[in-house]
Amino acid sequence: MISHSERQKIVKLIRSAKRRGSRLSEACKVVGISSRTFQRWTKNGKIKRDMRPFAKRPEPKNKLSPEEQNMVLQTCYSEKYGSLPPSQIVPMLADKQIYIASESTMYRVLRAAGAQHQRGRSKTRRKKGPAASHKATGPNQVWCWDITWLPGPVRGIFYYLYMIEDVWSRKIVAWEVYDRESAENAAALMEIAVLKERIVDQPLILHADNGSPQKGYALLHKLYSMGITPSYSRPRVSNDNAYIESLFKTLKYIPKYPTTGFARISGARSWIFEFVTWYNTVHRHSKINFVTPESRHNGSYKQILEKRKQVYRQAKAQNPHRWSKNTRNWNPVEEVELNPLKEPDSQKQVA
Repeated sequence: MISHSERQKIVKLIRSAKRRGSRLSEACKVVGISSRTFQRWTKNGKIKRDMRPFAKRPEPKNKLSPEEQNMVLQTCYSEKYGSLPPSQIVPMLADKQIYIASESTMYRVLRAAGAQHQRGRSKTRRKKGPAASHKATGPNQVWCWDITWLPGPVRGIFYYLYMIEDVWSRKIVAWEVYDRESAENAAALMEIAVLKERIVDQPLILHADNGSPQKGYALLHKLYSMGITPSYSRPRVSNDNAYIESLFKTLKYIPKYPTTGFARISGARSWIFEFVTWYNTVHRHSKINFVTPESRHNGSYKQILEKRKQVYRQAKAQNPHRWSKNTRNWNPVEEVELNPLKEPDSQKQVA
């Protein structure tokens, strides 16, 4: 249904096109209406208003009366049926030789009263607030970490991989494989990471999920003692820690991943060591313009990208007809944001 103001705009555009020599049918096709619709809108030279919203329609003969609708609500709100859906209520009433309304009608009445999801002991669903957002403009400003399972020697036995990733460079700054999950193990690994990166007393944000190891006293005490600010995902929202989840997917989907499991924890540590070496120093990450996390972390990525620019300039100079526009963008990615804030709908521009 098109509003009257939109009708006026469409008619004005079509008339303008006709004055410039366009055929009516072609002009109407561009705006998505038929020529018959245009003629109906502009009958007698005036733009008719759509009267369908104002039309008086007869009520259906089978519509429930206000008393019957109230009976439906009272029945569904009663202590006996308050926690049951209409699909359960209707058969139970039929067993008592009672018929009030069909299941679909009961559902419709409950929806109209806003009571479909809040009857009985059910609670009103709460909207999740915005995710914790952090921006990094250099290494060792924002880290994220998590724990994932590694298959053990038999089904049901696992080893636990703790991994810390720098958000800006995507470098794995620390990792370890343990035989259990605990805040104490996480605290020890965090201390190793800080000492290894030589960032004692440097402002740092550590983002994690809401698991017990991530919020345990031992880890929190270690973070506060080192001046690290903890940050957490929203409950049951794994996408809030997307960078580390993406890293785990890369780890478990590479061809050499041992799907049959690790016989010993030492074997798991050896394999993870090889993976981390490859990931940091060989793997070219797509989100940082295909440089390695290590070169990004130590700053040598700028020279690498500049050399790529020179290669493309030379290639374009030799064969300019192969480029219709500019060469590939090899500019460095200067800012990385974890969970960027979404623009409110009220501020979005309507196309």
